[in-house]
This record gives sequence, structure tokens and C-alpha cells, in this order.
Amino acid sequence: MLPQMKSIKTLGVAMAVCLGSVAAAAHAAQITGAGSTWVYPLIAKWSVTYQQKTGTQVNYQAIGSGGGIQQIEAKTVAFGASDMPLTPAVLQQHGLIQFPTAIAGEDLVYNLPGVKPGQLILSGPVVAKIYMKEITRWNDPQIARLNPGVKLPDMAITVVHRSDGSGTTFTFANYLSKVYPEWAKKIGANTSIAWPTGVGGKGNQGVASYVKEIRGAIGYVEYAYILESHLSWARMYNSAGKLVSPSLAGFQAAASHIDFTKARDFYVILTDQPGATTWPISGCTWEILSKTTPKATNAEVTKFFTWGFEHGQSEAKSIAFGPLPTSTVDAIKAYWKKNLGI
Repeated sequence: MLPQMKSIKTLGVAMAVCLGSVAAAAHAAQITGAGSTWVYPLIAKWSVTYQQKTGTQVNYQAIGSGGGIQQIEAKTVAFGASDMPLTPAVLQQHGLIQFPTAIAGEDLVYNLPGVKPGQLILSGPVVAKIYMKEITRWNDPQIARLNPGVKLPDMAITVVHRSDGSGTTFTFANYLSKVYPEWAKKIGANTSIAWPTGVGGKGNQGVASYVKEIRGAIGYVEYAYILESHLSWARMYNSAGKLVSPSLAGFQAAASHIDFTKARDFYVILTDQPGATTWPISGCTWEILSKTTPKATNAEVTKFFTWGFEHGQSEAKSIAFGPLPTSTVDAIKAYWKKNLGI
């Protein structure tokens, strides 16, 4: 069974109420951000408490990582959020900086009659073949070999993927590129890719909704959305050949093999890391700021995330977002001082 977590169903409503009370807090500071739907549950949860504690409103629009990158490059928001880190060269080109927020992960979800949550077992190569139309039915021998004793239906597979620019897609495609050479050769990894097949959903919630509605569907979503939408989730084999379930401990095990502090501009990838307990499709969200944004605005943004790092970790863990190590948080603060003077 997956670890029990508090529902995030009311977060959108709570955040809307929190952010809609402008008239009651006309003189409070406001921060605007946009991007990753992966990190939305965390920013939403932090934002509600942060306004209660400080009066500062955080207006975050979950439009996908691609949109977040575009908006911070255009300087229409105070921060962008992306689950695909930008390379140091791209950051330098656009006068940007980035820093990690929290550790999380994603999994494959499915809608199969008679197959319970956690009962289906998948491997990276098999998933890649499904998304490349090389496997098209659920009772295909390659899936059946991974699932002895499971009665797989003779049913067509409906592939569901993101329709918007998505860091969740980048993480998923990056993982498949590592475990199936044909994927790397023909498709690759980015926030938007040329899907060989499937139905596109907007945001993690859009993918989750399609999978829930379509019999025979398979999709990939961030862990919190799996719990929120009560979807059936798959177990997977990791790089150590161990069968694992998605969990906060598994995401943190992946991160334990990475030293954020030694990476230029915190550019790291967490997919397919070693370790017996590591979850293979682990990732992180990066917040992106512009060096040319007014210093006071950047200061408000960094205050919010400092509060999250120092006071919001119990809320993060409640929705399966893992905290960054103290050494990484210290490195982030030094990075801000060096690049933003705050």
C-alpha cells in the first residue's frame, strides 16, 4: 500500500480564497509566479500558511513548466517554476538563476478492470515501448511476463500524455531515454516532445482525469495527484533490479546519490539513480528568477522560499514532497547572495 497522505483536494479552493482576499489586505506584498503543475500542491499549501503568518500573498498559476520558463524570461512573473532544470548556458543567456525546491517523483497510472492499485508491474523498457506504439494491448506477452498470475485484459492501450510544455514530461522522457536506447534516439527528452501516439491532457490533473475516465488508459503523473485522484499505480523495477513502489522514501533515496551543492546552478537530474530502494522516476522542481527583476521583488520571493525551507517541511512531507538537505539550503542562500545581492 502507498503511504497515507492528507488530501490536497481543498488546496485549490483554499489558495483561491487566500489569494482572493486582496481587498482585506490591500497593503500586503504580493508575489506572482507561474509554471510547474508538479509543484503546485506544495506552493499552494505553503502559500495559504505564509499569508496567514506574514500577510504576503503568493499568486501562483499552474500552467506547466514550459509556460513558467517563458513567463520568467519575459519578466511577466516574479518567479517561474520548472521540473526541467535550465542549463547554466541558458540561464546565463537570459540573465536568470535557478534553485531547487523539494524532492518528489512520478509514476505510471492505469485504468484496468480487475487490476488493483499496485498490482501491475512495469519496467522502463516496457513503458517506452507502450509510448512508442511497439506494445499496443494490455495482454501483450512482454507485459504478461512481468505480471505472472495477474489476469491482464485483452484490451487496447490508450496512452495519455501531457499536451502542454511540461517538466513532468521532461522527467518521464529523460528516464525513458536512459533505459531504452531507441527512445533516446527517436524521441529524446524535453518539456514538449513529438508523441508517437496518445491523448494529451493539460497539466498533471488533465492526465489524471483522462486516465480515470478511459478504460485501458495509462499515463504518468506526479505522486500527489495519484493520491488525490485515487488512481491505480504501478510498481516498477529500478536500476538495481529491485521491485519498488513510489514513496517519499524512494524519492529521497534517489536524491541521496546527488550533491546539489557541487552542481553549477544546481543543474542535476534525479532519474534512474542507483540504490536498492530508489524510485526510478524521481525528480525536483526548480524556481527560476531573473537577475534584472527589481531587488525588492526578488527579496520577497526568496523570503517566501526561505520560509518554506525552514518552516514548511511538515506540510511538504504531508503531500510527499521531500525536504532538501540543510547543506543544499545553505548553498541556495549563498547563491542568492552572490547572484542577487540578497
